[in-house]
Amino acid sequence: MRLFHDLVDDAGLFPPTALPMDEALARHRGDLEAGHPVLTHRFLCPASRLPALRAGLSFPIRLGLILDTPDLPPLDGLDVELVEIPGARFTTPSGRVELPAGLGLPETKARRFVEVTAAQLPVRLPAGAGLKIRCGGLSAEAFPSPHDLGAFISHCAEHGIPFKATAGLHHAVRHFDPALGADRHGFLNLVLAVCAAAGGGDPVPVLKLTDVGELVRLARAVPDETVRRARELLVSYGSCSTGTPIEDLRALGLTEEDD
Repeated sequence: MRLFHDLVDDAGLFPPTALPMDEALARHRGDLEAGHPVLTHRFLCPASRLPALRAGLSFPIRLGLILDTPDLPPLDGLDVELVEIPGARFTTPSGRVELPAGLGLPETKARRFVEVTAAQLPVRLPAGAGLKIRCGGLSAEAFPSPHDLGAFISHCAEHGIPFKATAGLHHAVRHFDPALGADRHGFLNLVLAVCAAAGGGDPVPVLKLTDVGELVRLARAVPDETVRRARELLVSYGSCSTGTPIEDLRALGLTEEDD
């Protein structure tokens, strides 16, 4: 289904999978050869690990760079498609995010995404920049509520702001994780919540859904124009597993081979 094309960035270097660089690159190369359309085939890498990436790289790669260093490292020879920037470095004592023009990234024309929380909205973005939202983490406190995540989605839909998502989206459908004592957001819920917002609706009820059959029914009923608008908003999300999203969609009958 086109709704899920180019949806999943390869975040294999990040927790909880946290693959060593050589293993992450080997997995990425295998994914490139398989060419599944759900994957963006974009490799997410912290700026601090670019030297290790360069040392282990033996094939062309499309990069999403996570700016975890104060300055942008040299990018010569690398195909950097996007840069993800922690909003915390631009947060004022009052909690507002105030961004400099160009975000201090003169060396690249890559798309820029600034990570914020729903509580920090609205943010005045430089031209061409988007937002990034964290949907979970290693503790229950890292998971935004459906209301907060829904508020973020609605803000992006209302203002035409493209965004990326990261962390916590380990499976398609919202479910309770007893190890964390928290409900995990589902990536299918997220995609359909963006569809709801793109159509002028409330994304929160969709984020709360745990009825698998209802979510599948909603996915199959999304009009083509809504798919287009929704995926212009939701650029992609980072997943430490590149296999699980495909397996989940296949189990739900929502992959290309099921159409």
